[in-house]
Amino acid sequence: MTSSKQYEAVIGLEVHAQLATNSKLFCSDATTYGASPNTQISPITMGHPGSLPKTNKKAVEFAIKMGLACGSSIVKENYFARKNYFYPDLPKGYQISQHTTPICAGGKVQIKIEGQKRFVQLNRIHLEEDAGKSIHDIDPTHTLIDLNRAGTPLIEIVTEPDLYSAEEAFAYVTEIRKLVQWLGICNGNMEEGSLRCDANVSVRLKGEKKLGTRVEVKNLNSIRNVKKAIEFEITRLIEILESGGTITQQTRSFDASNDTTFAIRDKEEANDYRYFPDPDLAPFVLSESYIDAIKTGLPILPAAVEEKLMTQFQLSAYDAAQLCESLATVHYFEATAQHTINFKSVANWMLGPIKSYLNEAGLDYNKLALQPTTLANLIRLIDEGQLNFSVAASKILPQITDGKKTDVLAIATELNVLQVNDADTLEKWVDAAIASMPDKVIEYQKGKKGLIGLFIGAVKKISQGQADPNKVGDMLMKKLNK
Repeated sequence: MTSSKQYEAVIGLEVHAQLATNSKLFCSDATTYGASPNTQISPITMGHPGSLPKTNKKAVEFAIKMGLACGSSIVKENYFARKNYFYPDLPKGYQISQHTTPICAGGKVQIKIEGQKRFVQLNRIHLEEDAGKSIHDIDPTHTLIDLNRAGTPLIEIVTEPDLYSAEEAFAYVTEIRKLVQWLGICNGNMEEGSLRCDANVSVRLKGEKKLGTRVEVKNLNSIRNVKKAIEFEITRLIEILESGGTITQQTRSFDASNDTTFAIRDKEEANDYRYFPDPDLAPFVLSESYIDAIKTGLPILPAAVEEKLMTQFQLSAYDAAQLCESLATVHYFEATAQHTINFKSVANWMLGPIKSYLNEAGLDYNKLALQPTTLANLIRLIDEGQLNFSVAASKILPQITDGKKTDVLAIATELNVLQVNDADTLEKWVDAAIASMPDKVIEYQKGKKGLIGLFIGAVKKISQGQADPNKVGDMLMKKLNK
């Protein structure tokens, strides 16, 4: 009898990223999200007789950007193929995709699991058009079809079977989402369907070289669901083998209401799609100079930026990784770092109070109105001892996030929250706090040194937050330890 621990999972992922072009892959129809159903279609989207598609150059550029960022080989001689299958929201009865000539071949994506980095190998990145959308929950007896999405440009990023756990899959999709957003080629919004993932999952006994029979879980629309679906499938497949059953190669879907998967159909093979070159689209050839121009325009990639943040700004690996969640976040950090040398404090503010504000407001660093110079001035007041961090975060920050007020010293003065450092004033507040708790003084002097925080809090209340907590702490210990 084998144990479930004797099995290993082998996973391959196919991530579909909607390219951030203004028009579709083969015509000028808009790609705006949320438009009224069937208002962004035309005879070309619908595949009417006599209509001729034309390739979107910007989509080709975006695909090459992703390939270069992943270290893929860019295939210079390309053509599109027709992938034939029937589905109600596929208006032409076929999908235009790439088969034998993906625009990007090979490549790799770095992931980090429990502090350990490794590369996930890619098979290909290819261009294709999206299908429409079937809507099942509006009419009780009919499925409704919205073809606005049909023809929208996608890249499909296909890994080798090179992932071995749900955790690795989670890390990989997280990295892909960050990378497409970083490059500006996709907004990465999984709720809107801009990023979707299909997972191919199989299991085998550890030590086996041959892959097990795989199942594919389609259209996973959140990174968390990718992880949950794979976890469920691994357990299900092992249980089938342990009970003496046979795994059927099939396509499945994920039910987010109970974190399970269910079968849709037996899985098609490539020859079932009857691929052949699209006769309406001419092959396209990419020149070396065109590829080089795109390479020159690439932003510095996240791994290189993390290294820069650690070496140039002496940030920890954790802070550097968190700041590299988006290119906009890095740009804001670097803009603020031009006006202060307290780089750690900039990171603390950005990853703490400001990030909380952005999350609550549903914004990101692209939309932050708070000027980097204003944040740098706030940090300076804290470094000079004129403000303490908690007061600055709770009182000053809400006043400056909309960008309308920039004079933090004036705001602090108006709110009467500037720290008092005058020794005589501090001593009066400390004496008042000690006098108000004679029983606690006795307890402290008998060994309950943790009560020092209670006294500091009392001084803070008496001073209405204006007392410098560091100086107050020193003064209290001198008086209480007499």
